[in-house]
This record gives sequence, structure tokens and C-alpha cells, in this order.
Amino acid sequence: MKTLGNILWHVPFLGFISAILVYLFGLLLTITVVAAPVGLGLMEYGKFLFWPFGKAMVSKSDLNVEQNKAWKIYSTIVMVIYFPFGLFFAIGAVFQVALLFITIIGIPAALVVAKSLGTYLNPVNKKCVHEAVQDELERRKAANEVAKHLG
Repeated sequence: MKTLGNILWHVPFLGFISAILVYLFGLLLTITVVAAPVGLGLMEYGKFLFWPFGKAMVSKSDLNVEQNKAWKIYSTIVMVIYFPFGLFFAIGAVFQVALLFITIIGIPAALVVAKSLGTYLNPVNKKCVHEAVQDELERRKAANEVAKHLG
């Protein structure tokens, strides 16, 4: 007979399971070619979920990655079609965060999923990078804001 303690012990493994599912779903969408922009983004998000500490999800536009105009337009169209599914996945992730917060060892995994909920809604053109890259991007944005206000 399973006790509540035995059941809650397995809750932190939800993060690993969701990482596998997100990566495989992204791979499936990429193989279909039609949904490749979403699939590539979900594969990057899956990589992030596999090794989240010290990593961050950033937009390719923030990284100044040059992209083909046709690809950007197509990605936008696919993203609009994907949005209802992303909303469904984000709601599921919110429940996952709530379950992970039940146990102390699940809290770090819950924080990872919570800070990346936006990627479920918009995985298109996202990249998994080292946290130092995200910190530098934020520092540069802040410096630009300061320069704008100081003239």
C-alpha cells in the first residue's frame, strides 16, 4: 500500500519526465517540417529542462542572430497556430509547479519550470544559453536604458 510519503517522493521526477516529453514532442514537430519553428524551440526548451541550473532561455533576437525574413514570417504564422496548445501546456506546467512545491526537494525543479513558463507559450526562436549570456544581455539592456535617460 502506498502512503502519501511514497507518492510525494516521486513528485520531483516530474521535471525529468517533462523534459523528456517536451524534447520528444519538439523532435516530432520538427520531423513534420510544417511545425519546425515550434519543434526547434521545444527541443531547446527540452535541453534547458534537462540541465536547467546555470542555463537560461533567451530569444534569438536578443542574441542578434540573423534570420531569413521568410523564416521569421513563417515562424510567426506557426506561432499563432501553436498558441492555444502552448496555453494548454503552460496550464499543465502551472499544475506541475504546484505539485513540485509540495516537497522540499521539488522546490528547485518548481522554480526552474516557473521561471520558464513563457517558453511554453512562445518557444519559437528561443535558445538555451549559459546564464552568463543572459546576465550580460540584461546588463547591456540596462546600460542602454540608463544612457537613454541620461542623454
